[in-house]
Amino acid sequence: MSESGKTGLRYPWAEPPAEGEAIEVAEGVLWMRLPLPMKLDHVNVYALDDGAGWTVIDTGFNSRKTRNIWAKLMAGTLAGKPVRRVVVTHHHPDHIGLAGWFQREHGAELVTTRTAWLFARMLTLDEQGEWPAETLAYYRNAGMDRDFYDKRAAQRPFNFADVVAPMPLGFTRVKQGDVFRMGGRDWEVHIGSGHAPEHATFWSRDDNLVITGDQILSTISPNIGVYATEPQADPLAEWLESCERLSRLAREEHLALGGHKLPFTGLPHRMGQLIENHHSALRRLLDYLDCPKTAAECFAPLFKRRIGEGEYGLALVESVAHLNHLLHQGLVTRGRRAEDGAWLFERKEI
Repeated sequence: MSESGKTGLRYPWAEPPAEGEAIEVAEGVLWMRLPLPMKLDHVNVYALDDGAGWTVIDTGFNSRKTRNIWAKLMAGTLAGKPVRRVVVTHHHPDHIGLAGWFQREHGAELVTTRTAWLFARMLTLDEQGEWPAETLAYYRNAGMDRDFYDKRAAQRPFNFADVVAPMPLGFTRVKQGDVFRMGGRDWEVHIGSGHAPEHATFWSRDDNLVITGDQILSTISPNIGVYATEPQADPLAEWLESCERLSRLAREEHLALGGHKLPFTGLPHRMGQLIENHHSALRRLLDYLDCPKTAAECFAPLFKRRIGEGEYGLALVESVAHLNHLLHQGLVTRGRRAEDGAWLFERKEI
């Protein structure tokens, strides 16, 4: 869900670094940006100077273009020093896509959470030439628009391996409460969830830097989605719990380095916005469910804007997440639509 997200936030840099270049956001900490072929057209990556080499935070997709940009960065901006370590905040392809390439081609150590590594490793090995029956059933259950469903079902499904390099065996685990040294600083590891399971964030003990990945972003709320792998899940409850817990660490002077958009200060205010954004969406959704509706019919109260074809899939899984949350809270009932078996949700009258 998009928001203005500006009141109380400050952006030290009005523009991102140009392709193949970097901005030093703190001593020995470089911010770089890589392109993505989608509406959210970029991912932020960071390099921390460890003296003899670099630690890189997140990697971008595995594509020829991205690998060429990294080659330019390593030869120029990173001054020819090797990338010794890659830290991945979570398992999504725009963040872990080139981790295996860095391991295999550059001898880098991969550092991430156990769940992130297991998910990414599993998904890169799970190539599907046709849509799994369970995924198509999930779309039907969510009431996916029939034209969109037919178009999607006729296409080859997206595979992780399309944009994520093969991942060798072996990684170094970080977990909640660890203290991890990189870039001449000690960083406390705090784990979030909801957007991705076991998502790592890093909070510097030595200055005001926080590496947030996608757990905390400045002007968009991370996508919170339910998928065919766990169709009854309640990731929104996990995400709200994570936000409440992480908000207790936030200070005004923190510089939040996110996986997308611009770095910002004003973290306590932003955490409040993110939490209230979803509580407000849940209130609107509950009001809207005065008669039975499918997940695909609930975009209007959740997003308050038109959802285009490029956003439809993410909107659908987020709609399911909000409905599942209300269901787990006992605020709605769920039953099957007679004509196609789609799930219908309706507010309980108390």
